[in-house]
Amino acid sequence: MIKLSLPARALRPVLTCGAVLVLSSCTLFKPAPQPGITDIELVTLNDFHGNIEASKYVLDSAYGGAPRTVVAGGIDTLGAALQAWRKADPELLLVGAGDLIGASPAISSMWADEPTIAAMDLLGLRASSVGNHEFDAGRVELLRQQKGGCNSPRADKACKFENPYGGAKFQYLAANVIDMVTKKPLLPAYKIEQAHGVKIGFIGAVLRDATEKAPASGIAGLDFVDEADAINRQLPELRKQGVGVFVVLIHQGGRTTDKFDQQECSHLTGPIVDVVKRLDPAIRLVVSGHSHRGYLCRVDGRLVTQSDMGGHVLSRIKLSVDTASNTLRDVSARQEVMIPGTWPANPALDAYLKTVRDRSASALARPVAALAVPSVPREKQDDGESALGDLVTDATLAAGRPYGAQIAFVNNGSLRHDLDTGAGNRVSVGQLLAALPYTNSLVVMNLRGAQIRELLEQQWHGGRDITRGLLQVSDGFSYTWDPRRGEGSKVLADTLMLNGLPIENGTVYRVVVNNFLAEGGDAFPAFTLGANRAETNIRDIDALTDYLTRREQYGKPAGRSETQGRIKRLQQP
Repeated sequence: MIKLSLPARALRPVLTCGAVLVLSSCTLFKPAPQPGITDIELVTLNDFHGNIEASKYVLDSAYGGAPRTVVAGGIDTLGAALQAWRKADPELLLVGAGDLIGASPAISSMWADEPTIAAMDLLGLRASSVGNHEFDAGRVELLRQQKGGCNSPRADKACKFENPYGGAKFQYLAANVIDMVTKKPLLPAYKIEQAHGVKIGFIGAVLRDATEKAPASGIAGLDFVDEADAINRQLPELRKQGVGVFVVLIHQGGRTTDKFDQQECSHLTGPIVDVVKRLDPAIRLVVSGHSHRGYLCRVDGRLVTQSDMGGHVLSRIKLSVDTASNTLRDVSARQEVMIPGTWPANPALDAYLKTVRDRSASALARPVAALAVPSVPREKQDDGESALGDLVTDATLAAGRPYGAQIAFVNNGSLRHDLDTGAGNRVSVGQLLAALPYTNSLVVMNLRGAQIRELLEQQWHGGRDITRGLLQVSDGFSYTWDPRRGEGSKVLADTLMLNGLPIENGTVYRVVVNNFLAEGGDAFPAFTLGANRAETNIRDIDALTDYLTRREQYGKPAGRSETQGRIKRLQQP
């Protein structure tokens, strides 16, 4: 049984079993609104990332019990919850804060995430801000997913699940993504929805730094401008259309030491705080995303929410609107953990999930190779290295060898899940795609030793290693870094080695990376300076598949549970 708290600022409800809402045994009776006050219910999600099936979630509530791992989410469970809530309020509005797709499990990514878009439509999603992952395959693919059609840079995946693909019925929003030619937003800046006779203006935006997280070629000609300025510019136009209630859907987030369901959290930090503080005072609700952290916080009197990621949690938000003045009187929220079986089944979502599973099963279950261990973990050690990073960089280096590659780098963000196996430690296509879902192509280039040093120092620019993670490096390449040193001098110069020999500043080295990094992605501009580039047209997932297959054939299955000590963090004496 999952216990959740009640919203502190909500109109006082009456409970049949005390001060804590127990989903399986309590009934919530809502008193009639005060005269002139209309209550509107919003349900929000963010960072769904194509998780149409339930997955593991660490439940750590502010309201009792030790942290524990549960199974949560899945479109069948979300559909069941929404079906139940809409029986109480048919005008409930479901909205999102970006990254609905991208970095998705194979059951969605193998079909260009079209099943996830369709699932969002079945759930009744009205609108969502874009996230940085909506740009993973570039603006052309984002517009195709919105409008439909089969003209896609991912021709091997697009329209393979449904042909023709009809596009999303919900609307993506992006007030701060400007087409440099038209000088207008690439997508609508806002959408007006109406519930219980009240017009609500949903304004969408994505983090300004999305340029660091999407391939440069895919977002060419787009300008990602200041989030708060772009949002504030929409209010005069919305007011002209009779809108007095404004809700921001923004794919930017923060972190807090408070639990995901803690009411009135006041410890929120991160980029979202600065954005919220600069918003027009009329905006009193900000639905955020990106940081994969659930919270219900107050910033300068405004409610700022996030509902975790992967569909594990939905945020339920109540807007109390004064209809006489057309203003928001109060706003409150609570978190709902999506535990399967909590609500009566939704036949439509159950049937759709079964269809996707049946269509995907044979391809995803195909065995690839045996590993040396049951699972290769993605979790980074204190030094910044991960066992999965070691494996993927070695596979990347092997694929780049025919082009002269000596060193491989892989960004931590491209590794999404532990590489798990089945019987006999055999890994399947689906398990590979879950760990490495982007299917980026590999690029080989020349970098001088001095450029490699600068590249490594860029890992700590702006303190972003905390969220971005250090680059993973291939076998034979190693270095030590000192966290006490200042920015620009963290790597110990005499520890930078390749196959036991020091990296020389003037020597040219052949480096292989994915195309996202090659274009300066993840804020690594040093890669854009690489000379004598070779576009291999080898996908990273194919490189990993071939590497694992060959290692098994040689009688030396790949993969380890522990890291190999390629990156070392200098410990304080």
